[in-house]
Amino acid sequence: MTVLVLDNPELIAQAAIASGFIPAHSVSDVKRPHRMKFHYGFNKHSLDQTDDTILEQHACYLRLNPGVRVRIHGHADNFGGEGYNQFLSRLRANAVARRLIEAGASESQIILTGWGSKRPLATPDDHAANRRVELEYLDQEVAQALQG
Repeated sequence: MTVLVLDNPELIAQAAIASGFIPAHSVSDVKRPHRMKFHYGFNKHSLDQTDDTILEQHACYLRLNPGVRVRIHGHADNFGGEGYNQFLSRLRANAVARRLIEAGASESQIILTGWGSKRPLATPDDHAANRRVELEYLDQEVAQALQG
């Protein structure tokens, strides 16, 4: 007999919902994950397994809160031309959106923005800190105003 021990309440809730043991609407204590920034290597737009796990938690939160929207801000450092940096920041935001949707979030809950290198988190020379995606949660009125 194999026993699986999970000590993460959000993962336990996800597993219970996925297995059908409890309906999704009865899980009201799933909190929004705290981590909102995801960093990238130079010229990369893929995330590691830890980031992927946290994005699954965000997707679970979104799935259980259909009135919530998330704006995904993609950023790049200042290496390369602004056109390429804009493209790369959009690739990063798209990769995060795709992962959230694969994990159960609705496409209608997601708003994408690619900033290129226009909004550095740190000084423009702190390249590693500036290669990132940030998640910003919005209530329904704000999300509709941004899309309208």
